[in-house]
Amino acid sequence: MSTDGAIARGQAIWSAERWLHLPSEATAQGWVLPHPLLAQAANYYYASMHFGVMIALLIWLFLRHREAYPWVRMTLVLVTAGSLLIQLIPVAPPRLLPGDGMLDLASYYNQSVYGSTLGGLQADSYSAMPSVHVAWCVLVAVAVIKVSRSRWRWLVIVHPVLTVAVVVVTANHFWLDGVAAVALLLLAYLVQWQAGRIHRAFLARQPEGRPETPLGPRPARVGVSGTPGAVERQSVTGTEVTATGD
Repeated sequence: MSTDGAIARGQAIWSAERWLHLPSEATAQGWVLPHPLLAQAANYYYASMHFGVMIALLIWLFLRHREAYPWVRMTLVLVTAGSLLIQLIPVAPPRLLPGDGMLDLASYYNQSVYGSTLGGLQADSYSAMPSVHVAWCVLVAVAVIKVSRSRWRWLVIVHPVLTVAVVVVTANHFWLDGVAAVALLLLAYLVQWQAGRIHRAFLARQPEGRPETPLGPRPARVGVSGTPGAVERQSVTGTEVTATGD
């Protein structure tokens, strides 16, 4: 929850975007400010759909496409853990950056998820880089398009498009926060792909297992029954002893 250096890092990202000639987040927010209902809808989408859509995806996969559930779950774990590690370095979002001309839209309409506590936990306002919102929404779209066979599955692209627009116009993230999130998601896929290759190569080097001995008579053993010249034969049902005589 430290804020040391957060403002300076946020200003560095803002300057990098201007150097790269990326569209101004302030301009994008300016399109929404004259429309209160649209602004409030953006705040609501930011606060609710992030977890809501991901939970719906996991339930759908677990119930309907169990074979795809493990890799989506592992991707979610990897990209979220990676994001949280990076977010240990505080970075101010556009809404807290002085001089960028952006308004904290959620606070303006009393819809902010920051500053309030839930169960003793408080959302970190200085964890802008990377955007977990963007990472999760792209993961949802990839999973649905890959798993579903419906012709309507491509409509899921609307979710990441809306999410990217929402995180920008609400001044919660820079464009580069989303770029970093997608890069981290690709890294999570790469790690799993490489781990799969190593696992398959390891299995290919293992010697083939010996087949189990089938049930049936075993070779005869002589002189174990106590009868001179007896032959002991073992079968599935028990031991058969036959006296052969001298």
